[in-house]
This record gives sequence, C-alpha cells and structure tokens, in this order.
Amino acid sequence: MSKKSFHSFLAEDLRHFVALRRMEGKDYGSQTWNLVYFDRFLCRVNWKQRWISRELIDDYRLSHRHLAAGTRKVMMSVVRQFCRYLSQFDPRCCVPDGDRRAVSPDPAIPVVFTQAEVCELVARAGDLPPYPSSFSLRPRLYQTLVGLLYTTGMRIAEALALNIGDLDLRLPRLLIRKGKFGKARWIPLSHSAADKLEEYLKERLRTSPAPAQAPLFISCRAQRLSYDTVYANFRRILRACDMARRAREGPTIHSLRHTFACHRLLAWYRDGLDIHARLPALSTYLGHVNVHFTHRYVHATPELLHQTHQRFLEHYRKTIKLEVTHE
Repeated sequence: MSKKSFHSFLAEDLRHFVALRRMEGKDYGSQTWNLVYFDRFLCRVNWKQRWISRELIDDYRLSHRHLAAGTRKVMMSVVRQFCRYLSQFDPRCCVPDGDRRAVSPDPAIPVVFTQAEVCELVARAGDLPPYPSSFSLRPRLYQTLVGLLYTTGMRIAEALALNIGDLDLRLPRLLIRKGKFGKARWIPLSHSAADKLEEYLKERLRTSPAPAQAPLFISCRAQRLSYDTVYANFRRILRACDMARRAREGPTIHSLRHTFACHRLLAWYRDGLDIHARLPALSTYLGHVNVHFTHRYVHATPELLHQTHQRFLEHYRKTIKLEVTHE
C-alpha cells in the first residue's frame, strides 16, 4: 500500500480535492498527509457515505485527542477545508467549526542557544564517529549542517533539499528553490560560512562524485539525507553537550532557526539600529509570508532584555536632559 494514497469510500473525492488545491499553485504536501490520516480513519470505521456527519467529525476529534493542541488544530483545519469542498455537492455534509479549543494554554517556549552553546554543538558534531566506518564524511557533514542552520536561519527541510548546483560560491549565496508555501529565494552567505561550505563540498565530492543536480547533504548510501536521520544525530549531539533536557520539550533542530533570529535582533540592538524598521528584511530573509510570522521568533532572552533596558535608559536620560535644558 502506498503511504500517500487514499483507500476509503471517499478516496476519489480526496484525490480530486488535493489535485484542485495543487492546481491553485499550492504544494499541499503536509496537508495531504493530514488527509491521509483522515482517510485511514474512514477505513477503520468503515464509512460508506459520500458526505461527512457531525458524529463522524466528533469521533475523529476524539481519535487524536492524545496529540499536541497545535497538531490537532492543524489536522482539523485541513479536514474542514475538505468538508467545505464536499458540501458544494451534498448540503448534508457537516463543515466543522474552527477548533478554538485546540489552543495550548501553556505553549512550549522555544530554546535559544547562546553563542558558546552553538560553538559547542558544532564541536561535538565534529566528534561524531564515521558510521558506517566507510562513511568518513559524517562528522564534517553535521558540523557544516549545524553551522549553516545557525548562520542562515534556514529551515531544516530547505537545507536538506539543497542540491550542489544551488550553492554559488562566487557571490557567495544559496538558492532555496522551494521554501515553505512554494517560495523561492536567494540567501546571501558570510565569507566564513562560504569557506566552510566549500571545504565540505570538496570532501563531499571526493567521497561521492556527483553532478550539480545531486543533493548537497547525503547519507552513507549517497542519497539525500532524511529528516529522521538528522533528528537522531542531532539528539546525539545534544546529549554529548548535556543539552537534551534544557526545556519542557528539549531543544530541536528548529531551535537553531530561533537562535539565528534572536541573535540577529541582538546584533541590531547593539549597533543602535531601528529594530522595527529592519524586521521586514529579517522576515524576507527567513522566507516568511509577512512580518506577523517573524514575531514568533522574537524571544525575550537575557541578552536581548539587557540591550532593550540599555536603550530605554539612554532614551530616558536624553528626555530628562532636554526637559532640564528647556526649563
């Protein structure tokens, strides 16, 4: 059975709905997976109607009540879109309301690494032994990957989708061909990051020669590196640094993206720049649709709070000085 296929009584409707969404220019990758889970649920309950009932929706909600609140909300959002599509052909179809209950009262606070911790992560990545023994590229691969995620803030999926030809060492820059929501963008690189990538590329091509269309980051079988493999190895690196349990959900590979955003804001504060004027630039660099999504990456770290406090004090002192002068 294909993992990403539909087999329930509504399989044909599900296929048509996904095809319609893709014709609109949407990738609809993760959303399709959510519909696959819904399709499997329909198979389990042996649903044989061409419309969706309220009772069925309630049972489906209960079937994934063990999942995180945000996950439940996303899953029901996709099902609601499909139900709205079905209701055009059969008014009996129930269209569930937005699941306002699936808002976590205590959302997990993302981990933001310090610069010293990032350096330790890179160092411990370099200590990973070749596995299997013939795959000598492994330690340099993870050193390069961790460093790249921190210095660019790119998503892990974007990094794993990179091909050799997407790296332009002359300017230097990276081409993200298909980011989130199908957006493509160029990411400029610092010269130090470009140097590390060039060193990695030489060893990668020495290990496994490949054309420009080949993946930049590879597994021991010379195939594109998978997220599951990266996740497992990053957990090993965190344990080696004694960071695996720093927060309720622990740091993840995505924490490097949060760290990049916070450190960039901190650098702007230290330089005395207007943060609000530069947020749109950070939003574009991160590949966000608008600045609203970038605000999620702005966290009150001790260093950022200190810089904010210092700026307020400077502003306050100037204000008081002006008032005294005018008097």
